Amino acid sequence: MARYEFRLQRLFLRNPLIKGALVELSREQANYLVNVLRMEQGARVLVFNGHDGEWLAELAEVTRRGAKLGIVEQTRPQTPAPDLHYLFAPLKHARLDYMVQKAVEMGAGVIRPVITAHTQATRVNTERMEANVIEAAEQCGILAVPKVADPTTLRHLLDTWPVSGDQARRLIFCDEGDEGANPLTTLAKLTPGPLAVLIGPEGGFSEEERLILRSKPYVTAIPLGPRILRADTAAVAALAVVQAVLGDW
Repeated sequence: MARYEFRLQRLFLRNPLIKGALVELSREQANYLVNVLRMEQGARVLVFNGHDGEWLAELAEVTRRGAKLGIVEQTRPQTPAPDLHYLFAPLKHARLDYMVQKAVEMGAGVIRPVITAHTQATRVNTERMEANVIEAAEQCGILAVPKVADPTTLRHLLDTWPVSGDQARRLIFCDEGDEGANPLTTLAKLTPGPLAVLIGPEGGFSEEERLILRSKPYVTAIPLGPRILRADTAAVAALAVVQAVLGDW
């Protein structure tokens, strides 16, 4: 991905972006630019919407009721969404926020909560997840905003897993009960193609879940070393090794 201008503030907008358009900011965005950052009319920011690339914009109107941006010119064309799916057992609050943000930074294209036998936080706030996705995309220069998919159970996930055709995808399962070889060796043997990474809950997968996962021909189990990792740490570690061997690193 091409580098972007780090010195300019970056905003995600839901409006179509075309040269010359005048876009009204949300109350929160207007307050942040005008009252928090103290920007004045004519100040420049970068904007994106996940579809039309990145654009340079100017603060064109500032009133007591809000603010508008004038779209000036495109700075980067749109890039395709990453094809890496990140599947995880939900965590609680701040650690879930961290995990979602790091998954976006590490190149996930789809983020989906998966309820397992030992999952402690079974109620998932997808709106909060989407807000964390957008925040990470704004801060890291990402153009293709990852999709937050609806939560599902592990059983339903496996029962409906695409195993043939264009939708077929290999599932890399991080098995905390596996004390085997270096995961890089296992990953290096796989044929490049669509991937998903599955991270378990804080209590780990149940023995039954581990056996079911290992029985599926589309699943590859990898260990994550001799140390006990928290679920949010395991997420970053797993995505790093997968991206290094089979991804865009």
